[in-house]
Amino acid sequence: MMALVRFLSVLLLLYTLPVNAETDYSHYAFANYLGSGIYRTSGQNATVVNIPISFDLERTETESLVLRTPLSLGFFNFTWSDLPEGDFPSSVGTATFTPGIEYRIHTSDTHEFQTYADLGVGTNTTNGNDVIIYSAGMSSLLDFELKDSKPVWVNRIFFAGYNSLDDGPNETYSAIQSGLDIGTNFHFQVADVGVEPRFFVAGYWYFDKLRFVTPFEEDVLVTNSFEAGVTLAFSKPVGWDLFNMSRFGVSYRAGDGVQVWRLIFDFPI
Repeated sequence: MMALVRFLSVLLLLYTLPVNAETDYSHYAFANYLGSGIYRTSGQNATVVNIPISFDLERTETESLVLRTPLSLGFFNFTWSDLPEGDFPSSVGTATFTPGIEYRIHTSDTHEFQTYADLGVGTNTTNGNDVIIYSAGMSSLLDFELKDSKPVWVNRIFFAGYNSLDDGPNETYSAIQSGLDIGTNFHFQVADVGVEPRFFVAGYWYFDKLRFVTPFEEDVLVTNSFEAGVTLAFSKPVGWDLFNMSRFGVSYRAGDGVQVWRLIFDFPI
């Protein structure tokens, strides 16, 4: 299993490309909510990697209270020559830490309701721009039967925002998200962990246009986007003590001039 973890760690690095260090891409503050990935707008690339960390505060058969402490990093000055030595990129250009509380309850055998609230901070280390980040939302997850594929229909509504501690901009956005995660009923074993490939599709509709700042072109305003991808679902979490993955996968999201190749370490929708 550790060999699998090391392989996934290297694969994560393969998706980490350099970004423009002088630009405050809006989505760096929203990284935890938009997801890990390579974001491409107007010919410019920006890359974010999320590290999902959480702790159970209380758990019963039907309810759970979770402390989430996700860390999101943007890497600068990373080259392929760093890989043989196994080194991480030497310069972290952006970082966000958005701790929060999530409450989950099973209202029936096939339905789960979730709600969360976060308050955190972010920084761009290259220009000293610091921000306060806040977010809240709620979700409905419905399981239903379709042969042996065990689909999950997910609907979410949430908002996020940040306030600059300097003279920078303040931004907010809110969105509805809906998607379907469906299994293949094909299972295989890696060490003592069962693995099932699963596919998903999702749509995102933004009440406030989500702004992606680009240095040489006009800003890109996103009103909707669509995503499709594949994940490996693990029968039990894999990883380290603080960082455990229940899924690993990749997806492609596009809409209104934004293209994203996204890495996935958890439930994808």
